[in-house]
Amino acid sequence: MKQPQKVLITDSIHQDGLKLLSKAGLEVDYKPDIPNDLLISIISGYDILVVRSRTKVTKELMAKGSSLKVIARAGAGLDNVDCDEAKRRGIIVLNTPEAPTTSVAELTLGLVISLLRHIPYANGSMKEGLWKKKECFGSVIKGKTIGIIGFGRIGKAVAKIAKNMGMKVIINDLRANPIVNSGTNLKEVSLEKLLATADMVTVHIPLSSRNRHFIGENEFQSMKNGAFFINTSRGAVIDEKALLKALKTKKLTGAALDVFEREPPTDLSLIKLPNVICTPHIGAQTSEAQRLAAIKIAEKIIRRVKKEQ
Repeated sequence: MKQPQKVLITDSIHQDGLKLLSKAGLEVDYKPDIPNDLLISIISGYDILVVRSRTKVTKELMAKGSSLKVIARAGAGLDNVDCDEAKRRGIIVLNTPEAPTTSVAELTLGLVISLLRHIPYANGSMKEGLWKKKECFGSVIKGKTIGIIGFGRIGKAVAKIAKNMGMKVIINDLRANPIVNSGTNLKEVSLEKLLATADMVTVHIPLSSRNRHFIGENEFQSMKNGAFFINTSRGAVIDEKALLKALKTKKLTGAALDVFEREPPTDLSLIKLPNVICTPHIGAQTSEAQRLAAIKIAEKIIRRVKKEQ
């Protein structure tokens, strides 16, 4: 009888995903806090590795994983997986880009509103016993122009919510194919026009070697004076030093960041600015997104295993 394939899960995922894998007859070891040295020492005994963002799937790890057939990321980004090395070794890489879409899109608009209405500052001052009503003079979201860079699942979801809230939406996509907006009345523009026109710019592109620091000093200086900037994609797609300069010089009114070049950040100069709102990479941190990611990645693994049988 053929032995069941062994699955090692090294980051926390929803129990419903674990149940699906076990029900499908896979042998599952759940070690969500395993240190890297121990992982390297045991990885050779597993056919499938399931991770989220904590575990770094490096060339060294894959070299030790002599039996690895599948690396599965329960989430969207693959910047913690050496995909080139996986391809070279014939290891299938799976992920679930569909899982965090709604959660990240909703957080993005939540950050937009927080910037416009000074919600974090108002809350913090109230907790200090202060009544800073005059200092919290804000703006409505309706009628503002939001520029969306990257028009994948999350970009589309942001556009839909923003449009329903009365915003004007302009978009720029990095892919070569033109965007089809049948029935949505969205306007695709050049990156230069988007930056110069939008009241707020939000980025929704994956991190790769080609777009590291995609938004840098030239792009920030090209933005509309007094605009806002939001990043809920990956920290390294922007040059944080350039953003710091744009905020300090008042080129930009404010920024909201859920992601950082280094996580957790060690340089707090950007984070401590009074016109910056920060969250600790919580875009996909909802019960709904995590459950969906676990279920979807389990289903994809099961389909892959059945295909090989």
